[in-house]
Amino acid sequence: KTSTSSDSVSEIRLNKYLAECGVASRRGADDLIASGAVQINGKKVYELGARVDVKNDRVMVDGKPVRMETRKVYMLFNKPKGVMTTMEDPEGRPCIAEYFQRFEMRVFPVGRLDYDSEGLLLMTNDGDFAQRVTHPKHEVLKTYLVKVSGQPTEEQIRKLRMGVTIIGGRVAAREIEKLRGTNSDKYDWYKIVIGEGKNRQIRQMFEKIGFDVMKLQRIAIGKLKMGGLA
Repeated sequence: KTSTSSDSVSEIRLNKYLAECGVASRRGADDLIASGAVQINGKKVYELGARVDVKNDRVMVDGKPVRMETRKVYMLFNKPKGVMTTMEDPEGRPCIAEYFQRFEMRVFPVGRLDYDSEGLLLMTNDGDFAQRVTHPKHEVLKTYLVKVSGQPTEEQIRKLRMGVTIIGGRVAAREIEKLRGTNSDKYDWYKIVIGEGKNRQIRQMFEKIGFDVMKLQRIAIGKLKMGGLA
């Protein structure tokens, strides 16, 4: 059923329904729909604007039935390096799903961290919450610790404050400061705050001024801090 009528109060957009079921964020739900992974009453649905009758329709994702979760959960997860921020990976790489196999409710990651990055990741089954955290218009800031190969000059760091163009658009560091006490002539540590969260953004930013990122750890999302989380 792919009715576009909004007369019934029990009908909502399919991506919103999937988000409220804890399957994915709305954007992630759109990807699932476009890939043909979603069925309504046994029929594959590809239309992003499709609607679902919450009371009467049977929705399945990858052949498994889904239902709306009334209890919302929110978790801080310290993602290790070398783990994909996905619930499965076609190449067989380690995924964050392995850490939630015994968890009774279906959850998904809010946003992403690169395979080679580590640190704070939010997990939830609340699609609306995920949308508010990740959508650029809400400008939820993310804070990282970065180890770079070499010692950038103040002029180079100023470029990051002013803004550089990377794949995906123009970005800038909201805040950036060198961390004192590293005592090395081979690398520097920085704390950097960004608002955009584009794919591999910080790595691309430092590459733009001639430096590789050796280690990248997210330590805060908005006012939520990782602290001493193991």
